Amino acid sequence: MSSTALTTAGTARPRAATDAGSARLRWSRRLEHGGWFVAPFFVLYGLFVLLPVVRGLYLSFTDANISGDHTGFVGLANYREALRDPLVWDSLWHSAQFTLWVVPLIVVAALLMALIAHHTVHFTWLWRLCFFAPFLLPSAVVGNLWYWLFQPTNGMVNHVLGLDTPWLTQKSTALLAVVVATLWWTVGFSFLLYLAALQNIPQHLYEAAQLDGANAFQRMLHITVPHLRSITGLVIALQVLASLQVFDQAVVMYQFGPGPEESTRTFVQYTLEEGFTSCRVGYASAISFVLFVIVAAVALARMWLLKNREEATR
Repeated sequence: MSSTALTTAGTARPRAATDAGSARLRWSRRLEHGGWFVAPFFVLYGLFVLLPVVRGLYLSFTDANISGDHTGFVGLANYREALRDPLVWDSLWHSAQFTLWVVPLIVVAALLMALIAHHTVHFTWLWRLCFFAPFLLPSAVVGNLWYWLFQPTNGMVNHVLGLDTPWLTQKSTALLAVVVATLWWTVGFSFLLYLAALQNIPQHLYEAAQLDGANAFQRMLHITVPHLRSITGLVIALQVLASLQVFDQAVVMYQFGPGPEESTRTFVQYTLEEGFTSCRVGYASAISFVLFVIVAAVALARMWLLKNREEATR
């Protein structure tokens, strides 16, 4: 071996040792600057999130039952069955219908509520409290509340509207009832996001536009809407992800059933029925990962659109 090679080999080992030592030093400094404070979170996250996900992924390739006995590996059989299962597609369609109804309604209602609360001079705190308070209620309370409000004989909805519609017992209005209850319950969170975004719009833009002769609609169209574009994208993404996983309020409103002619059976509800009613934990795990892929695709699409928009505005 030449002297040059020996010199290179001799200097490579100390350099590698130096790199390893500096890496350990950086890691220890990170721990000193707060790493130990977040360590319990990562431990709990691994135990209660990552470990169940990995366990569920493994079960999706087995024929496991709810007791955990006689578990055998079946490969992709559960996923092939899910693709051929008509109830999977029906429940997915119900979740998609719910999403297509709820998301636009929440965006419009939250924006209008934020505009009212932002421009109201008197009792501003009361408007904000009334708009946001329903979001603090548990899902079981919301489900039972709207179960009684939608009763055909003594329910407040029919009494106020002057109708006698059996909202919860006919297929054409069953899912709509869940949409109305969810809109009332969850719009407060989006309202809060819009209200914060409205307060961050510089006031001098409105004053300059008003001096130029722009009316209220023109100021709304050319100042408010463009400044709320990013928050609107965030609201849409969050609501789509939440609506695809709808479960609680629909189940409580229909007394833990799938509604008339199974018209309100959502994807999450069908997954739980297969896992805990039919006791097919392996098949239910496979179905849940189908939903996981759909939700992940929506989230990644949102990130991709946001990244492209940021690059286009540079």
